Amino acid sequence: MPRRQLHIDAAKVLASHLIVLHHFTVYGPLADALGVAAPRLTDFFFEYARMAVQVFLVIGGYFAASSLAPHGYLQLSHLLRRVGQRYVRLVLPFSVALLLVMATSALARGALQSEFIPAAPGLWQLLTHAGLVQGVLGVESLSIGIWYVAIDFQLYVLMAFLLWFGRRQAQWLVALVTLASLLVFNLQTEGDNWAPYFFGAYGMGAFAWWAGHSRQAGLRLAALAAVGTLALLWDFRLRIVLALVVALWLGFARWRMARDGRAHTLPVGLAKAVRVLGRCSYALFLTHFCVILLANVAWAHLQWTFSGSAGLVALVAWGACVALALAFERYVERPLSGLRLVD
Repeated sequence: MPRRQLHIDAAKVLASHLIVLHHFTVYGPLADALGVAAPRLTDFFFEYARMAVQVFLVIGGYFAASSLAPHGYLQLSHLLRRVGQRYVRLVLPFSVALLLVMATSALARGALQSEFIPAAPGLWQLLTHAGLVQGVLGVESLSIGIWYVAIDFQLYVLMAFLLWFGRRQAQWLVALVTLASLLVFNLQTEGDNWAPYFFGAYGMGAFAWWAGHSRQAGLRLAALAAVGTLALLWDFRLRIVLALVVALWLGFARWRMARDGRAHTLPVGLAKAVRVLGRCSYALFLTHFCVILLANVAWAHLQWTFSGSAGLVALVAWGACVALALAFERYVERPLSGLRLVD
């Protein structure tokens, strides 16, 4: 597994905040007010910012390849234990975040009548979330965006299986499933609760890693570009354009670092900020709905009408999202990440 890489942290920061801004334009009376105050800007965030999830899909595949099969074939024993550890690493902070969301939702229900506020969960709903199967079973989510946690785990399991089953020819099998996703599964919108729908972007991320470590990096990146172009000619999708660009960028950056031994650099202060914000991107993803709930309660209670009031509330709430994510990563996610399954 490679060390933290500054360019990847920067991509995670940008993508995670675009997703947060997208959600600010979707949920509650604050979103309605923002739409009236700045319709063009909110339309952009509503329509396009959600595609930033492709960045995480590609990065997820990149790191899955780097940890499970850095040379293109599985090099790990105790694969089931590794999959279990992945589940634990995802679910423990996810569960704490859900407790925060449920508490915040209960507070919001008492102060605001709105359909976007989740109802109090039942036992079945809690169990499906704990098993990361709420989407495939059609159970209503307790928070926004948490479908991605389930998809991330599915993708990791699918990648692990393909690498185990394919053995020394695993890259060909991963390539086949990636192509099938791009040309078939990703066109079936009813399948967006299952890993094959997203595996095209995830697989391109894996091949970005393998290409970056190959002596034939240029040829492999050209092949990756050709596959992505074929998928776009078959059916043009902006989300696949983004995934392809990110994958090629990661592959080229990895190849350049392997060749030159130089990492991306920024001024010290900015580099530190990027690393810190990149490290808390998962925490931001898990917790920002709590702030959106409270921001909508505040907006409804304040009843401000002056110009820019909705933007001011959203700006303060955005800052609160960052503060909560920093605290959650420091005091929840980081300690829990140190837990390991026993042999």
